[in-house]
Amino acid sequence: MFGRRALIAALVLLFGVAGAKAGPEARKAHSFSPEGLAKVSDYIRNEIVAGTFPGAILLLQQHGKPVYCENFGVRDIATEISMSADTIFRLYSMSKPVTTVLAMMLVEEGKLSLDDPVSKYIPAFGKMKVGVEKKAEDGKVSLELEPLNRAVTIKDLMRHTAGLPYGYYGGGPVNKLYADAGLFDNKALTNAELVAKIAALPLAEQPGTNWDYGLSTDVLGRIVEVISGKTLFAFAKERLLDPLGMTDTAYYVADPAKWPRIAEPMPKDRAISPMTQIRDPRQPLKWESGGGGMVGTIGDYARFSQMLLNGGTYDGRRYLKPETIALMASDHIGPETKVARDQNYYPGSSSGFGLGFAVRTSVPPGTSWPLGEYRWDGVGGTFFFIDPEDDLFGIFMVQTPSQRGRIQLALKTLIYQAMGR
Repeated sequence: MFGRRALIAALVLLFGVAGAKAGPEARKAHSFSPEGLAKVSDYIRNEIVAGTFPGAILLLQQHGKPVYCENFGVRDIATEISMSADTIFRLYSMSKPVTTVLAMMLVEEGKLSLDDPVSKYIPAFGKMKVGVEKKAEDGKVSLELEPLNRAVTIKDLMRHTAGLPYGYYGGGPVNKLYADAGLFDNKALTNAELVAKIAALPLAEQPGTNWDYGLSTDVLGRIVEVISGKTLFAFAKERLLDPLGMTDTAYYVADPAKWPRIAEPMPKDRAISPMTQIRDPRQPLKWESGGGGMVGTIGDYARFSQMLLNGGTYDGRRYLKPETIALMASDHIGPETKVARDQNYYPGSSSGFGLGFAVRTSVPPGTSWPLGEYRWDGVGGTFFFIDPEDDLFGIFMVQTPSQRGRIQLALKTLIYQAMGR
């Protein structure tokens, strides 16, 4: 199903370095220097002193054990409760890898294929068109609908080549239609109702032609529901969250006793876009957003990350096969695919995109950062990365929508400098 050549390439990417560690000629994993880690701590403390965010947690885990884990500051400046391991964060797009793992479980079981058309599970997708901007001789711009050159596939959803944007003003006529549709405004929608609204809109591009970050993983979450016959959260709890011990991961914080554990950004740092404020995870939701709805703790996400780093196993239980993890962590939008990347290509010039993650495909100038590192982040400020070459993962938990990109780059740089990379 995956293709022999693609599978071999994926296995080499994931295990060609990390998997070679057992051999006598194996490359030794980089280790951290105390001086380098002290600079990491100083950076975070200085940001708190500067008033960027109230508090944060950073975990670096190597060879299955924490090598660095520090809590900084407070959860919320209004309560001044110290940051601690049980603090609950809005994960936003760090939900996407979780949903993709759930879908890949169904792929392994033969209930879903990467090449399946989305319309097999959501028939309305078979009627979708592509919105194309046309300019008349008089200069007037109109939006015309054209038929699809091919069907949107499951793989398109996982790698963000389905033509499904999030929608923002100033991003073209199709983006404006998505923004005007208010897809994020009505939290009373179920996944089925949300996807029905999406299917009534045009695609922004022909499937498979452009990396367009948006609602694809929400549609994927709905497909998980269709196949499993369960809500996304019920399936996630049964197959992944409960077995892994991710007991605080959910789509909202249902228990009022846990509300004081919720991390908050600074009072003036609550906008995740010009149109949308950071959400209140205390409010009950029908919408179980596979693309951005989860909340959770650093311990929960650490279990998930270690499972991925282990090649699909954790604490004696297998969740995915090693070759499946390898496939997810390989680039699926490389030059041979002719997938275009615009100015909003968030993974950056040194990375491609796999199935649910950005994947490093070249070494950034002036560094020796590892190839094959895969990662993603959330609009609330959280990020994680998995570095198979060094048998390492890192998770940074914070709530600062406005400063997330700057801080992620600075911290990743300091972390790798602490390893001599």
